[in-house]
Amino acid sequence: MKKNFYIRSALSVILLMHSVVSIFSGDVNNFGLLYLDTVGFSPFGIYLAWSIKLIHLFSVFLIWYDPYVKAVSIFNILIFIFGIYLIHWQNGWYVVGGGTNGIEFNVLLICCFLQLLFTEYHSLKKEKRSS
Repeated sequence: MKKNFYIRSALSVILLMHSVVSIFSGDVNNFGLLYLDTVGFSPFGIYLAWSIKLIHLFSVFLIWYDPYVKAVSIFNILIFIFGIYLIHWQNGWYVVGGGTNGIEFNVLLICCFLQLLFTEYHSLKKEKRSS
């Protein structure tokens, strides 16, 4: 069984739903044009939005291949940190309950990716045998 199987499974489902639903609903374009462009990323907001969603989408599959886990983790951690800074920080901690749209879910996702980032994985290189 893969190391961190349950974390990888949960992150795969979350990233899949977070990317595919927003791609098919058109929310990616709206996020890029109606939000990112207005907070200073114009004229690159739509490209940034699509980059984020495509990173999430490719991460669903790459998270299962040990050589890519660290890169996937770093990219997603950066996305979630910027998400906290740009969107969620102003709403406080809670996603639901004590508030709405807060940072708690992003913090949890960052911690999951940190676990993947700092887990030791077997190298794919074969060890050289001494003769």
